[in-house]
Amino acid sequence: MEAQAGKTQACGTICLKYLLLLFNILFWLAGGAVLAVGVWTLVEKSDYISLLNSSLYSASAYILIAAGVIVIVTGIIGCCATLKEKKSLLIVYLCLLLCIFLLEVIAGVLAYITYQELNEELRQNLKMTMQQKYKQPGEDSVTQAVDKLQQEFKCCGSHNYSDWLENAWIQSNEHLVPDSCCKTHIELCGRRDHPSNIYKVEGGCIMKLEEFILSQLYILGAVGIGIACLQLVGMMFTCCLYRNLEEDPL
Repeated sequence: MEAQAGKTQACGTICLKYLLLLFNILFWLAGGAVLAVGVWTLVEKSDYISLLNSSLYSASAYILIAAGVIVIVTGIIGCCATLKEKKSLLIVYLCLLLCIFLLEVIAGVLAYITYQELNEELRQNLKMTMQQKYKQPGEDSVTQAVDKLQQEFKCCGSHNYSDWLENAWIQSNEHLVPDSCCKTHIELCGRRDHPSNIYKVEGGCIMKLEEFILSQLYILGAVGIGIACLQLVGMMFTCCLYRNLEEDPL
């Protein structure tokens, strides 16, 4: 009878090991996805940082990269703890899962605050940035960011194309808008005011940039919820495996 119970216990431990190993593989892949999103955000969209006075946008990208690295390392520790059946490593692994879970909660709150602050900041500062810094000496990063923003999102000006009328460079170069406002981007095309030539999107670039930031936060939220669900399952498997190892005969 005792032998049968021991055999059942051993089978349960083996099943838990494989389940936890599968979880760690999925967790490791999730960490790689988070790391990739963070790097992509920082590399591909870093031009827009120069349009913002706040560093929260770039900070969120660095947080993603750090979280991805931590998740990958945690997954490796989890695999080692599972394969070697080390109770001390399982405790370290469980503590790391709890820490990451808490970080995800903090990151979620920060993401909400970030959107609220960026939303207000965009409305207050984007128009002023375009009017005062575009094509000005020492403001090359802003100029490039504005041109990329208008071309990528097919918009013109902060609220609409008429915002450019107060820009010093526009006034002194006989342009109505920058060439990046043109649907067909060629040199000096910004001198011709015609609906077929210039993007005249209602809401301007502010609306487009707000939509982009919101979509980024949705992605972060979906990834965070997915990883959090994985963590809850992983913590359950870890506790069960730890208990089984503790009860196994030495």
